[in-house]
Amino acid sequence: MFTKRKPYPSDLSDPEWELLKPLLPPAKRRGRKRAVDLREILNAIFYVLRTGCAWDYLPHDFPPSDTVYGYFRDWKNDGTWAKLNEALRGQVRQAVGKEVEPSAGIVDSQSAKTTEVRGPRGYDAGKKVTGRKRHVVVDTLGLLLFVLVHPANLQDRDGARLLFEKIRLRFPRLELIWADGGYAGPKLGDWVRQMCHWLLSIVKRSEDGSGFAVVPKRWIVERTFGWLNRSRRLSKDYERWPETEEAWVYAAMTRLMLKRLVQPRAA
Repeated sequence: MFTKRKPYPSDLSDPEWELLKPLLPPAKRRGRKRAVDLREILNAIFYVLRTGCAWDYLPHDFPPSDTVYGYFRDWKNDGTWAKLNEALRGQVRQAVGKEVEPSAGIVDSQSAKTTEVRGPRGYDAGKKVTGRKRHVVVDTLGLLLFVLVHPANLQDRDGARLLFEKIRLRFPRLELIWADGGYAGPKLGDWVRQMCHWLLSIVKRSEDGSGFAVVPKRWIVERTFGWLNRSRRLSKDYERWPETEEAWVYAAMTRLMLKRLVQPRAA
């Protein structure tokens, strides 16, 4: 074992660590030599993610909280969390016989309350939530392609446009995006077709509206939000900056995909 301490349920297993280790950034050439175990740094980050505790409340058998937070912050700033998500998503897709890059996606948003921590926020009148929206695009497996966090008062159509502007050159095989009625309207659909060269397909609920019904394709992204809700750090948006919340979403999906890759039945 890598450590003598008693393991936590959120710890990386040996196979998960072997998958993740080659994807992590190398130690910096200049400055002090790295003196911490990256596996323990990740275990501490995933502990915060799963339990929702504050950094200062990390158990003492982990590395110092300032050190753990420093790695989380640096990996947020240099895009490491997004790169881990991208690399592992490709591996999961290949494991089930799909192309590495998706040809279709589903877009949706999730409103989350913010706390007393300062930072941009807004009021979502539809959900009656003061906070921010996590706007995501997922593939047909429910795996995250991209997340954008913005104030909750921004309408879904406007938030989707900001999201699509960021990803329109990142996924060359992407052709089709499914969305719910909140994204309907020729203005967004025409913009997506002209600027991104995709088809924006609106999936509507049944006309009678009687009882619960699974909406085609929409259930995929709703399931992804369900996966994210298992992480207590994402129960609210505790962060000052939207980019930090985005990093947590990527970290949550990274943890989920590692489990899928070493436990194929979980898929």
